[in-house]
Amino acid sequence: MGLRWQATCVDCTDPATLGRWWAELLGWRLTYEEDDEVVLEPPEGGEEDGVAPDLLFLKVPDAKRGKVRIHIDLRPEDQAAEVARAEALGATRVDIGQGEQSWVVLADPEGNEFCILRALTPEEQGAG
Repeated sequence: MGLRWQATCVDCTDPATLGRWWAELLGWRLTYEEDDEVVLEPPEGGEEDGVAPDLLFLKVPDAKRGKVRIHIDLRPEDQAAEVARAEALGATRVDIGQGEQSWVVLADPEGNEFCILRALTPEEQGAG
């Protein structure tokens, strides 16, 4: 196949601040920064380096309105600990009509939704 997923783009009003927030949450590195865009990549030399798509934060003039159409799902080792850590960094829980689920829907400081899924069971980890 001739395509590779290079980046997930996030529109925001302050790329530097939001990019650094996501870098802290994910433990990723900031590899490019200009006034209107910031790029994050996985830790250099880690198992995701060169595999996981970059996160590209792009400056837009308008604040977010409504539910985003694409969002990021994160798979933790410990869901409760990672939700608490995300909230301590400034994420907020949001209700987008998801009801009672095994994942937690949060919003970053600019209101972009993302989910922290449940941890995989040992059996599920071995199946991948």
